[in-house]
Parts: sequence; C-alpha cells; structure tokens
Amino acid sequence: MEASPFKVFAGSRGQDIAQRICRYLNCQLGKIRVDRFSDGEFAVSFDESVRGQSVYLVQSTCPSSDNLMELLLMIDAAKRASAYKVIAVTPYFGWARQDRKDKPRVSIGAKLVSDMLQTAGADRVITVDLHADQIQGFFDIPVDHLYGANTLANYVESLNLENLIVASPDVGGSKRAAAFCKKLHVLTDKEVPMVICYKHRPDFNKVSEMRVLGDVEGKDVVIVDDMADTTGTLCKAADVMIENGAKSVRAVVSHGIMSGNACERIMNSRLEELVFTDTIPFDTARCPKVKVVSIAEPIAQTILAIQEHRSISELNIR
Repeated sequence: MEASPFKVFAGSRGQDIAQRICRYLNCQLGKIRVDRFSDGEFAVSFDESVRGQSVYLVQSTCPSSDNLMELLLMIDAAKRASAYKVIAVTPYFGWARQDRKDKPRVSIGAKLVSDMLQTAGADRVITVDLHADQIQGFFDIPVDHLYGANTLANYVESLNLENLIVASPDVGGSKRAAAFCKKLHVLTDKEVPMVICYKHRPDFNKVSEMRVLGDVEGKDVVIVDDMADTTGTLCKAADVMIENGAKSVRAVVSHGIMSGNACERIMNSRLEELVFTDTIPFDTARCPKVKVVSIAEPIAQTILAIQEHRSISELNIR
C-alpha cells in the first residue's frame, strides 16, 4: 500500500481544528506524544514515521508560551526524523501585535517568533489573518496568509439582514472592513456601506473615547475586526452604534482570544452576537452570545493546493 505523501499532526491547542482539517482531507490525524516533567518542561515525539513526507503541524501560538514552545519542538522533532518538508500551520499567530517599534526600547515580538520558527526548521507557514500584513515580510520562507473574512462573510450573508452596514472599530481596521464589504458585495450583489469608529486608547486594552464616523440610524451593524481579546473595544463600539440609532449590532472577528472577563462583558453588552472562527479553541457554553464558525475547510484546501503545486490565490481572494 502506497504511503500518503503528507501527514497532519496537532499540538495541544490545535487538536479540534486539526480533526476538522483531516475530515476535509479524508486522512487520519497523526499520532504525537508530549511527555511532561514535574518542573513544567516537556518533550515532543512522533509515534509514527514521517521520513520523506511533508508534515503539517497544526498549532496556534496563543498564550501561554508553552504553545509556541510545543510547536518549535514539533518542528525540530520532524526535521530530525527526516521529514521531507515541515509546514507550520498556525491558525492564530501569537505575538503579532508586536510588529513594530511604536515607542523606544520595545521588542518586536512578531519578528522574533518568525525567526524562531525558521531556526527550528519550518519550511513554510500557513496562517490566518495576521494582525498586520507586513509580518509576512519577517519570514524568508513562503507564507500562505488566509483570510477569515471569506468564512465570516458567508455567515453574515446567511443572516439576510435588511439594512446591513459594516463598521470598523478603529481607523486602522478600515482596510479590513472595506475588504469585508467587497466580499459581501460579491455574495449579495448589493453595495454594502461602511462606517468607522474613532477611538482614543491611552494604554494597552483600554479605550477612553469613541465616536462613529458615518450614519448608522436604523441599520443592522456588523463590526469587523481581527481579534476579540478583552472585547472592551467591541462592547464600547456596540454602545456607540446603539446610541447613534442602530437597529442591531453584532461583531465578527477572526480570532476569539477572549481573555479575562471578556465573556462577562459580551453577555452584558448590546451586541446581538459575537462570531469568530475556530483558530483558537473555545467552549461556547462559556458565553451563549458567541458563535464559532470553522475555517478548517480553507486550510485543508490550501494544504491540498500545496501538495498538488497549485496556486492558492483563487482560494484566498480578499
């Protein structure tokens, strides 16, 4: 029996989405073992041969840093086991918010993480919605950058909202929101307008002032962002929209980090719902207003395109 030319393995934070990816690929998830020592150190080993094969390692590098370290050890183990190619599939690429020096004497975490992945031996990276597109330039290996908007727009289109309008929660996200409008235009054959929120942020994860630039009266507002972390911005944006006459407000984001009291904030907010993809595992029982849609199929299609040496452009139109 001829062996498969590729295998898919998952780290601790990649199990759920990896299982979905494998269902689309019609293959079994590979067996990997993580042995932990009493002091917190751990070791990774493969329980099956990867010699001469393309190995896809699924692991989001969200905090804690153990998840990143686990991915690095998986890459190293695969290279030492004579894998032909090692592809890091990081649905959520952590530390991406540290993409530049915005003040003196700070680290650029995204560059450091990209260097670590390459030093460990990754030959390619597949990721979803980097916090900043230019992070792709931190790598000297191919990066397949997928967009969660393609999956999220399909969900929004299925809602059949009468007076749909898209909102960016800040000026920096206007490009992302505009791309979302274009995607909805293709799906609905209707022009979808956009508004922007202006916010002042005095410190990390804090928003002191916000106002909406545009008319949302009587509209069904969909706020588009790349991540929901503390959700303070999303909840404040929902308040501003309702105060300006919006009929309903919901938010769609690619990555549901949901740290701290995020679930409580969402439940007490004016948001109808918060929708994000499954790049990071999340139990919706924690927050009934949350809906998770899967991005496993686009990742699986990308893996097949790589294996068959086909372009992924047609799969990844922004």
